[in-house]
Amino acid sequence: MERIQSEQQYRDTINSDGLTVIKFDTNWCPDCKNLDRFIGAVIDQHSDKTFYAMDAEEFQPLAEENAVRGIPSLLVFQNGKKIAHLHSKWAKTPTQISEYLETLESKV
Repeated sequence: MERIQSEQQYRDTINSDGLTVIKFDTNWCPDCKNLDRFIGAVIDQHSDKTFYAMDAEEFQPLAEENAVRGIPSLLVFQNGKKIAHLHSKWAKTPTQISEYLETLESKV
């Protein structure tokens, strides 16, 4: 999963026509490390979406702009708008994340 390195890259990324999933995380977060252990398989199951990661502390203004209050959080964007947000307490298992991503089809 590619990491977003700049605010400009973030802005360009979220303006895609397709569904863009951004995982807000930090390098010290145990739940983030746990998510990283299984997110690859989830990404493989959802090849219709593009996945990125970004550090919520490094990009704190963007995290605040998007109401990221816990990590990891998975935010979904399309055409520059946030259309969904999976908060950290619901992003603990592959099943929770896959079910969340499957519900996005109705929002498109």
